[in-house]
Parts: sequence; structure tokens; C-alpha cells
Amino acid sequence: MMLPVFDIGVNLTSSQFAKDCPEVIDSALQAGVAGMMVTGTTLAESQAASQIAQQYPNQLFCTAGVHPHYACEFQPEDLDKLRALHALPHVLAVGECGLDFNRDFSPRDVQQAVFEQQIQLAIALGKPIFMHQRDAHDCFMEVIQPYSQQLKSAVVHCFTGTQQEMQDYLDLGFYIGFTGWICDERRGVEVKALTAQVPDNRLLIETDAPYLLPRDLKPKPKSRRNEPKFLPHILTTIADVRGEAPEALAEQIWHNSQKFLQITL
Repeated sequence: MMLPVFDIGVNLTSSQFAKDCPEVIDSALQAGVAGMMVTGTTLAESQAASQIAQQYPNQLFCTAGVHPHYACEFQPEDLDKLRALHALPHVLAVGECGLDFNRDFSPRDVQQAVFEQQIQLAIALGKPIFMHQRDAHDCFMEVIQPYSQQLKSAVVHCFTGTQQEMQDYLDLGFYIGFTGWICDERRGVEVKALTAQVPDNRLLIETDAPYLLPRDLKPKPKSRRNEPKFLPHILTTIADVRGEAPEALAEQIWHNSQKFLQITL
């Protein structure tokens, strides 16, 4: 890859990486993915993400939080356990947290309560927040908007929404994270077009691996498993839509990633 790129969301704690996680990381680093943030989705997964990240100083980092799917499992004492994780230098952002009304694996009122607790945690710690929203935009805005000016930085990751939804997030000063969803000719066309409308300083990219393998990737891996080494493919796709040189876009996104995460690499 021309310049280093940063994957702001990769699920390296997934069982799909259980047998070859070190090799997956090494191949990504060799492909130019010089920074990765491992996503924490439960307390246990956040602890596992931390263990992976600490093995690669200044290359891998992680989030710690509770995904809305698992909000119903969240216990009051877990907030202190998350806070303890956030004392570690490689744990950079609160999350993955937010709302998911598509699958409703947790009751909606519980999702909202756990989301709000994590927003307050991010504010108290002065840390970025890594957010998920699916089929819950209006409620999401009701929860997050009162806190938006108090947050250090925030990203709506794996964005698959509408132009209006994207504009609502941009108006709050949030970053927008795009995945290989934009490489899907069946359902990603509209979102792909939206990548051209994001201001230079608000654009982030991610694989969300092992999910969302870019459909236009050639050759496709036999396993059909997405990996962080495919992040440059997402970047070049966005650069093409925006009419920019991939090298220039890579440099901008590297800068954005550091600013979002409040780090210097």
C-alpha cells in the first residue's frame, strides 16, 4: 500500500480468527494497514481485545464497551470493570455501543440505558466513543444529541444509512466510518455514493472483519472471511468515488484516525 492506513474497527476476537490471528495481523501490517483498533463488544470480548492489542504496541489498539445486542447482559458492576480496562494505555475508545432496532436482541429501553451509561463514561474519561446504529436513527439522535458537545470525538461506524442520517451525524461533529459494504453492488450503491459527500476531515475507514468481505474483491478468499489486509481495497474504492489520488486519501485518513483516537503515531 502507498501510505499507512488505519482500520478503526476489526473484530479480531471473533472465533473465525481463533486459529490464525497472529498471521492475520502480520498480513495486514505487510499490506500497509499500520494501525488497527480491535473492537470490544462485551466485557469479556473487550478484555480479549485488550490482550490482543497489548501484544502489538503502537500498531494495535482496542475499544472496550458493550454492543446493543448484549445490553441485556450488562450488570451494574460491569461499568467499573469497563472503567478499569480504560485505564490501560492501548484501550482508546468506549464502545462498541449504540442502538440496534433491526434485530432487537436486547429490549430497546435496556439498549438505550446501557448506551447512555457508556456515553457518560466516555465523557467522564475524556475518550472517543465508537458507536453502532441500525434502524434506530431517531432514537439514537434523541440519546446522543444532548451529550454531543461534551464528547471528545465520536464515530458512527459501519455507516449504511441515508444522506439525511449522515448529515445529522456530521452536524454533531461526528466521524463517519465506511466498510466494504460500499463494495456491494446489490445493497451498497447508495452508501458508496455518499462517501463523496463526507468532508475530508470526517472520513474514516474500517473492514469490520471478519464480516462484510468486499463483494468486488478479486480473487475472493476461499474462506469468504474478511480480513484487515483488505482495507486498502476499501480505500481505493472511496478514492475513485471521490476523484482523489489514493495516496492523498490514505494520508488524510491516517491523520483523521489519529485525531479521532487522540494519539500520535
